[in-house]
Amino acid sequence: MQMKRFGWMLLAMGLFLAACAPNNVKEEKDWEKYFAQYKVEGTFMLFNNSQGEFKVYNLERAKKRFQPASTFNIFSSLVGIHTGAIKDTSMVIPWDGITRQFPEWNKDLTMAQAFKTGAEPYFQEIARRIGQPTMQLWLDSVKYGNMKISRIDTFWLDNSLLVSPDEELGLAKKLYFDQLPFAKTTMKTVRDVMLMEKTPKYELSYKTGGDYNDAKKLGWIVGWIEENRHPTFFVLNIESEDPKLDIPKVRMEILRGILTEAGYFKGEM
Repeated sequence: MQMKRFGWMLLAMGLFLAACAPNNVKEEKDWEKYFAQYKVEGTFMLFNNSQGEFKVYNLERAKKRFQPASTFNIFSSLVGIHTGAIKDTSMVIPWDGITRQFPEWNKDLTMAQAFKTGAEPYFQEIARRIGQPTMQLWLDSVKYGNMKISRIDTFWLDNSLLVSPDEELGLAKKLYFDQLPFAKTTMKTVRDVMLMEKTPKYELSYKTGGDYNDAKKLGWIVGWIEENRHPTFFVLNIESEDPKLDIPKVRMEILRGILTEAGYFKGEM
């Protein structure tokens, strides 16, 4: 068992280093203040591709695997478009009539709308259309997380599939640079739908995710900020046992706080 654990740790470290091939890895302990402010556990990874500079808060957590939640919609969108389960970003799946906790989910949605709002019923239907054998094939090919599927329409939500912040960062980097085993047009489509903010100074692309039902609430943001055509990749992962904490609000405030402190949003990077 000890040997197995040691082997997994070596693999995890290999994935961590391979994700970004950094010239300089720096642990940013000062970023702890952003997490302490909201009393959350977490990690933040920031890789400036043009400078080869890699900064991490809480390195040990960055190697730990968690449920991907809606961040998995990046991967399922790639597979869905590649296989034809998603015809294009305007493809509508009708609302099934079941009222859910998020009002923006309770209507007919296009793929782009579902992606931006994290509408899981849409992507659960996409997963059913893709089917388990095909989804498993692509999980294995890309080596996404632990590559485990339970039920085809819940596996990324029920702690079957697990992925580390480091692995999420590696996926985002490969997606940006067309280094995944999908057509370039497919990857561009997913990059386009990830674009959330576009200004003259920067473009901010990301996918959020979270699990708000367990004792520990989980929050993710995975993506990149681009200034002067120079991308910097980031992953934020947080957890809290506070039932009243607004995870979507907190994760965005932490992301913006760290990126602002690091000098982003000015168009100077």
